[in-house]
Amino acid sequence: MKNTALLLNMIDRYNALAYTHEYIFGFCFGGNVYMAYANASVLPAILCVDKASRGQGMALRFCPNKDIKTALMAGAELICSKEYFEDMLANSKYNKGELFEKLVTEALGQVWHKDNVPFTEDGDVTANGIAYQVKFEKSTFTNEKILAKLERA
Repeated sequence: MKNTALLLNMIDRYNALAYTHEYIFGFCFGGNVYMAYANASVLPAILCVDKASRGQGMALRFCPNKDIKTALMAGAELICSKEYFEDMLANSKYNKGELFEKLVTEALGQVWHKDNVPFTEDGDVTANGIAYQVKFEKSTFTNEKILAKLERA
């Protein structure tokens, strides 16, 4: 859904709360899985709003279409083949986002540990002193209910 006013409002609210404004985005393209570095300036172009589950309002999601993926390819790095990624997924207890985060962490020469650190406290991985949020395609950044709760805190 392209509701520009709501999208920009949610991005502004998210940015006001986020620990970091640096990202590593993951996506499948041409039979491979890639990672691309970006900062918060790209969020309006690559995020969308969509209905959240269980009465949580609207959700802010990374929803790259072919044009967005093509643009991200300019600075993208190959992580693995899509087939390898899908085989890992089929044989893992983790979801796509968690597996992508694991692959990115390992590609950066670090050991991955699953955690539940909130986006307000740290990034998913730190490299060269920079904390990054790691997001795979179709992942949710946050939703209206979470934003409202954090803003009241």
